Amino acid sequence: MGMWGERMIEIIGFDADDTLWHNEILYSQAKDQFQVLLAPYGDPERVRQRLDEIEEWNVRHYGYGIKSFALSMVEAAIEISHGQIEAPRLSRILDIVKEMLNAEVKPLEPVEPTLAVLAQQFPLMLITKGDFFEQHRKIERSGLAKYFRYIEIVVDKTPDTYRGVLAKYHLEPHRFLMVGNSLRSDILPVLEIGGQAVYIPYASTWAHEKVDETTRTAIKYIEIEHLGQLPELIENL
Repeated sequence: MGMWGERMIEIIGFDADDTLWHNEILYSQAKDQFQVLLAPYGDPERVRQRLDEIEEWNVRHYGYGIKSFALSMVEAAIEISHGQIEAPRLSRILDIVKEMLNAEVKPLEPVEPTLAVLAQQFPLMLITKGDFFEQHRKIERSGLAKYFRYIEIVVDKTPDTYRGVLAKYHLEPHRFLMVGNSLRSDILPVLEIGGQAVYIPYASTWAHEKVDETTRTAIKYIEIEHLGQLPELIENL
């Protein structure tokens, strides 16, 4: 096994969306289409802003994922149009959602060879949040499931979530390393329970997943540019 400082790593956990494969780009493209669709009813920037606000609010009611996003688009369309949105435009929103659900799952460039290397040295765990059916289908389509000993699809990623997952497999938090692109979901809660974390920024981040600069500078984590750098990082440490 590898060493992280003076603490042995027993298992490495990985986030899925925007850590192993592209995901946020689907939402960005959908929002671009939504802006065009709602252009007759409002300024495009305000349309997008209001959709973002409704989406973030609705997470607490509908959870994460494309289905939740679909409901947010419908709600935003009705509100922005003052109830005047036409059926063909609502139908187009549903088409956008179906396109998202059927989109190709594209692993990031260094992901598969890196997982192949690490899986020879450590048990790997995939920890992803969102709709069970949606996430399960993405995992299957990615072709990456074979590298993971454990796969956990959770409602949210909080300190209690991670404690529960680790307890399920009788793992100690200080021997757990989490890798992900979200400071809010993958880094902060793991550090809070005494785990270890590596942050890999993605090109774009949903506003809901961002943390303020004060919090960002106060937490201790290691940042790398891409997943391909992880094996060498672990070996050197």
